[in-house]
Amino acid sequence: MLNKVKDKKLFSEGKRSFFYTGKLNNTKVGIKKLKERKDIRHALKNEANFLKILNKHKIGPRLIYSKNNYIIYHFVEGIPIEEFIKKNNKQKIKSIIIKILNQCFVLDKLKINKLEMTNPYKHILIKTNPVMIDFERCYHTEKPKNLTQFLQYLTSYRLSLILKQKNIKINKKEIIKLAKQYKKGYSDFNKIKKYISKV
Repeated sequence: MLNKVKDKKLFSEGKRSFFYTGKLNNTKVGIKKLKERKDIRHALKNEANFLKILNKHKIGPRLIYSKNNYIIYHFVEGIPIEEFIKKNNKQKIKSIIIKILNQCFVLDKLKINKLEMTNPYKHILIKTNPVMIDFERCYHTEKPKNLTQFLQYLTSYRLSLILKQKNIKINKKEIIKLAKQYKKGYSDFNKIKKYISKV
């Protein structure tokens, strides 16, 4: 499949992989190719397996093809979450935050932990809708923490300052209280969304 991709160009390099862009049947694609390290040889297989599950719930970039050392998916257009917040108004920001919370809730219900959600700067890209990327380190667990970790991110010192500039003031004590209620069985998810919609 890789030999069918045209105009392949190196886009970025991470600790575990190289990321290329290209065209496949006139569709812009992203190609993540694993570095030759024995300690990460299953990373992309893990990511592909979780994308197959999550794509059914409209989460993550749409997987096209996977092999042991590379995966191909639809290229995700967009900017990192903090850049989006800095460039947009209060209404758009809150709408995007709620959409991310919805995705975190789905991950929690599926008992999939993504990690990185306490600092997802590079892991959530936004154009019209938010798209989570990088699922190499995902794993199944009875106690996922996607939503509670994202709430920690929203109330972190750096992001709180950015949100306050947009007149979005999230009370950390209130969020901690709601997060504790949520962790008991996910039944209070709507309370969290209602709180965010009102701040």
